[in-house]
Amino acid sequence: MDPDEPGEALAELRGRRLGGAGLLQLAAGTGVAAYVVWAGLLMPGFRRVPLRLQVPYVPASARQVENVLTLLRGRSGKVVDLGSGDGRIVLEASRRGFHPAVGYELNPWLLWLAQFHAWRARRRAPAVTYHREDLWRVNLSDCTNVTVFLAPSVLPLLETKLLAELPDRARVVAGRFPLPTWAPSAVIGEGIDRAWAYDMHRVRQWAAAPSRGTSV
Repeated sequence: MDPDEPGEALAELRGRRLGGAGLLQLAAGTGVAAYVVWAGLLMPGFRRVPLRLQVPYVPASARQVENVLTLLRGRSGKVVDLGSGDGRIVLEASRRGFHPAVGYELNPWLLWLAQFHAWRARRRAPAVTYHREDLWRVNLSDCTNVTVFLAPSVLPLLETKLLAELPDRARVVAGRFPLPTWAPSAVIGEGIDRAWAYDMHRVRQWAAAPSRGTSV
């Protein structure tokens, strides 16, 4: 079986047993489904996000967080997590010296949870900040470290956005699912814990190569 297949990864994710912490995180997000229904009917801002661009919340495991941060080892500066959920990637990045560490999340319940975690860890703004903002509207031109835990359905569109906005020196790290058409610079982990790193200068070189897309 190919561990990079989204279907197999999703099956593994569904089959994984959650510990107490995982159950707590899911409990914190128990209102997400109801919120989506409510917001879809009553909140114009939420309705403006097409259904295919909405991403369900699944908390990252400790191993997934470690793998993502390992692929950013040796780098510094600003880190941005797109669809930051409960904020754990942003918080751990700040602990490891990234400054500023920024999360973008549209769900207000998850945003509150992320801010609560940051408060408990005594990580205050501007070291750690979370913004209630649609990730598709965020300008990434000043970002050099980007992390994403998003669903396969939105990743092709995300590639287009990242390619248009990120500087050459930027590195993108994807958790759970790889970016569908880019060649990774590094890969770590197995199964659902796997993470992929993409260096933008290499992505652009590969995209511009004359041989790209030729049949073998």
